[in-house]
Amino acid sequence: MKAKKSLGQHFLNDELVAEKIVEALTYQKENEKIDCLEIGPGKGVLTKFLLKKNNYNLKVSEIDYEAIEFLKLNLPEVSNKIIKGDILKLDLNKYFKSPLLVIGNLPYNITGPIFFKLLENKEMIEQAVVMIQKEVAERIVSAPGSKVYGILSVLLQTFFKTELLFTIGPELFNPPPKVHSSVIKITKLENQPDITDFKRYKNIVKAAFNQRRKTMRNAIKFYDTSMIDDDLLAKRAEQLSVKDYLYLYKNLK
Repeated sequence: MKAKKSLGQHFLNDELVAEKIVEALTYQKENEKIDCLEIGPGKGVLTKFLLKKNNYNLKVSEIDYEAIEFLKLNLPEVSNKIIKGDILKLDLNKYFKSPLLVIGNLPYNITGPIFFKLLENKEMIEQAVVMIQKEVAERIVSAPGSKVYGILSVLLQTFFKTELLFTIGPELFNPPPKVHSSVIKITKLENQPDITDFKRYKNIVKAAFNQRRKTMRNAIKFYDTSMIDDDLLAKRAEQLSVKDYLYLYKNLK
């Protein structure tokens, strides 16, 4: 089975790293099985360790028909756990209940859309451990004031604790990617913010960063900012904390 460039496939071939990724999923409920979704299992290097976890109701989402046949042949115990199709189009509520764990070696070409998919289903997702491009991982965990602090940083940190666990080189993949990869972990915050309209919150954050060289006064000029503190309006998007964005959400008209 060869990796398909069109699907952004790079198969991890180090089982020690694979086991370390699976063990990073730490959330559990005593005497209860937890739903777990693996995104893009490929050849099943993570899947074989996930199958050993008796407390998981595991399902894997795979779009590649060749990978599906490979899994059925080499890991027959996963045959009845495969969801065929595009993860971005998958209705998670159809297959899973809350709390849901998510794991996977994500295709780099759709990492952003997958995270937005997780955010759209944030109420049911308790924890996720995923391998992504190092640059994107650093962006997600970055703090206000950083040059790489951006939309995903704010949105994910609003609802989750974000951690960069470790980084590995391209030599551990087949074929080797041109970049280093990092494993990040996101865990739902105990105290969730009072956001009843996530789309509106996301649009405010996007509006700010789409004009990140401008002050907030100019970046969000299409909103009524009469209720907003002048000091905050004089800052740029990357200077605002999650608390500041929640303040904007509450007070922008």
